[in-house]
Amino acid sequence: MAGPASGEIRVVYVALGTEAPLTTELVHELAIGLELAGTPFLWALRKVGDQDVLPPGFEERAKGRGIVAMGMVPQTRMLAHGSVGAFLTHSGPGSAIEGIQYGHPLIMLPFFGDQQTGAQFMERKKVGLLVPRNGEDGVSFDRQGVASTVRAVVVDEQAGRLFAANAKKWQQVVADTACHERYIDEFVQQLRFYKDQ
Repeated sequence: MAGPASGEIRVVYVALGTEAPLTTELVHELAIGLELAGTPFLWALRKVGDQDVLPPGFEERAKGRGIVAMGMVPQTRMLAHGSVGAFLTHSGPGSAIEGIQYGHPLIMLPFFGDQQTGAQFMERKKVGLLVPRNGEDGVSFDRQGVASTVRAVVVDEQAGRLFAANAKKWQQVVADTACHERYIDEFVQQLRFYKDQ
C-alpha cells in the first residue's frame, strides 16, 4: 500500500487484543478481507489451542504481502516502526491511544464495552473508519466489509490523506505532556477541595 502522500509502501498492522470473541468463521472473514484488500499486512493473531484458525492456503496466498504472527507481538514496537501506515484494532482505549500516539489512521473492529464508544468517537473525528457489521449480534462482519474499509482508509488517496492528517493532529494532542500534567494537577486540586468539604 502506498502512503497517501508519500508514495512509499506501508503495512497495515492488525491486532485485536486478547479478549476479542473471534470464532473461526470470523477469523476466516477477516483473513479473506485482508487478502481482498490487497494491502501488505502484519497480523498479530492469538492462537487458541492447537486448532488451525486460518483459512486453508491463506498463508501461502499472502506470502510476500502478509505475515501472520501467532502469539504475543510487541505492539508499541510494531506501531512505532516507520513501515506501518494504519492500525486495524478492536479500539480498546489502550490500543486506540497507542495507534494515535504514533499517528496511524485506524481501521476499527470493536467487540464490546467501551470499544464501540471509542471507535465511534474516532470515526466522528475522521481518524479512521469502523468495519461495518452485518449481523444482529453486533459482532459479525464479512470479508467485503473488511476489504472495503481497509481500502478506504489506506488505498483511497483522498480519504487516506484525510485520515492520515487527522491521525497526526490527534497525535499532537496525545503527545502534549504539559496539557496532561495540567489536567492531572487540576484533578488533584479538585480532590483536595472536595476532601476538605
